[in-house]
Parts: sequence; C-alpha cells; structure tokens
Amino acid sequence: MKIGSIQLKNRLIVAPMAGVTDRPFRSLCKRMGAGMAVSEMVASNSLLWGSEKTIRRGNHEGEVEPKVIQIAGADPDMMAEAARYNVDKGADIIDINMGCPAKKICNVYAGSALLQDEPLVARIVSAVVEAVNVPVTLKIRTGWNRQNKNALSIARIAEENGIRSLAIHGRTRADMYTGDAEYETIRAVKESVRIPVIANGDIGTPQKAKHVLEQTGADAVMIGRAAQGRPWIFREIEHFLETGSELPPPTVAEIREVLVGHLHDLYAFYGVERGMRVARKHIGWYTKGLKSSAVFRARMNTLETAELQLEAVQRFFDELLAHSPRLEYDEEVALAA
Repeated sequence: MKIGSIQLKNRLIVAPMAGVTDRPFRSLCKRMGAGMAVSEMVASNSLLWGSEKTIRRGNHEGEVEPKVIQIAGADPDMMAEAARYNVDKGADIIDINMGCPAKKICNVYAGSALLQDEPLVARIVSAVVEAVNVPVTLKIRTGWNRQNKNALSIARIAEENGIRSLAIHGRTRADMYTGDAEYETIRAVKESVRIPVIANGDIGTPQKAKHVLEQTGADAVMIGRAAQGRPWIFREIEHFLETGSELPPPTVAEIREVLVGHLHDLYAFYGVERGMRVARKHIGWYTKGLKSSAVFRARMNTLETAELQLEAVQRFFDELLAHSPRLEYDEEVALAA
C-alpha cells in the first residue's frame, strides 16, 4: 500500500489512541509487524506547542519511518500552521482527526463534530494539504449519528481536496464504541473513491482482519484497542493474510520479555516516576485474563517505585512459567470468551 509517494511494508496500521500511541508503543507495534502507526492527536493551537504533553506527543526520535503526526482542531489556518510545524519537526505524513468521539474534543467542534459541517471539512482539508509537501491523510467516522451518516460525501470532499488516504471507523460519533461496525458503509466509500481506504473498528483477530478486508475491499486495516497489551497481533495478522495459517500464541517467556522491554522504554521516555504510572495500564492489558492476574493487578497499582514494579512483573511471570511455558487463563475468563 502507498500513501502518496510513501510505500508501506504491509496493510496493517496502528490506530491513533489518546494516552496509548506514544513513541514507545508505536515503536513496539512496528517491531511486531505494523506497517504504520499514527501518533496521539496533537493540538493545532500554537499556544500549546511548547507544553510538555504536546512536545512528547510529537516526539518521533529514532522511530522507524513513516512518522505520522495526527493534528486536531477546527480552524483551517491553525490546522495548516500545525501541519507546517510538525513537518518541520520531521513528520512524514500529517493525519487530520475528524473521528475522535470524546466530548471534550467534540465540545470545541473538533474531531468527529466536524462531520456536521461539510464546507468546514473542505476548508480544513484544503488548507492543510496546501500548507505542506508531505501526504495528508484523514480519519473519520461514518457520520455524526445514525440519522446523519455522510461518510460518502466526506470521502468525496477529501479526495477532491488532495487527501491521500482515508481511514474510517465504522461507527457514528453517537455510537461511540457500541454496536457492530458498519463494514457496508466502508465498502460503499471504497467503491466511490480512488484513494486508499483503511477499515477500522472491531478488528481483533487475524480471521476478522481477513474478513474485513474481503467484505469492505479496503486497502488496509487499522487496529486500535485489540493491540493494547497484545502488540504481536500485527505479526499474527500478517502471517495469516500471507499463509492462511495461524501463528502459535506467544510463550509466557516472550510476553515477559516484551513487557519488560516496554516498561524500560516507558521509564526512559517519560522519566521513571511518570513512566511507572503510565506503565500500570499497559501491565493491566498484558496480563488481563491470565491466571491469578486480578490479584496481581490490584497489588500492582499500589507499588510506588519502578524497581518494585519490575520485580512484581518478573515474579508474576516466573510463577506462570513454573506451571507452564504456555498461557493459562482463569476459568471465568475462558468461560466468558
């Protein structure tokens, strides 16, 4: 798949997720097989560019290309300036956020709220595309609500104004993350435009990725929540798409190695104290459902130093390994699945 002149190594993309797709997570997912990873959204307001949070979100130092920065806002001129600023900082692709359903974003008329104003969509897209000499992409939902679904119209506006690829989460803003993703809408969009279309929503297994690609005709799939605590999902999907066979799940030893490496990257990126706090949610995702993990996670959140955090993780996986080199899940989790 190509985005403008940029050739991706495969059709697997990490979705932008606030508080998740920082540089350590993006880099890890790329090592595990993702062809591209999109940053957390960066504010277009220049008054915030000097803030620690914005600087960190735009930090791609040492990351494997392409480096993709997602910008959010509602003012065309500010969005254009934000695009120029981030390209000057090394972004290879600028992604425009018109898909975030969060209230605090929609309340300032950014994210998926923009889908309510098609003329404004056109002005923003045109301004950003004209401002930079790198490919500009767009992330949307199928509409504001089920009575106002306009993904087809937005897709045509995007294509006409120079957008190089379009990612669609198959739900409206009102749906948030409930209900089933609308793959039929993604297919209709794919059939109506010539630019690459990326399908997003409810893709959590290699089999589902193959099904979605076939059902929608999309050029690629975008994985979000399913990669949390499971970054190896990208190599699993890539292998299944290429061979039709499933890779064996990672061993307990490999998961421990991946998680410990991820923790060290978080400590280095955020600083030890903040990195330890950020790490807690990742540890929870990595260990969710594993035998005796509920007690472990409850205790994990009380630990106050990185050293104790690492020791607890090592001890938890050592105990798992003492029983089996393969994953074992709590009975109630297995029954629920």
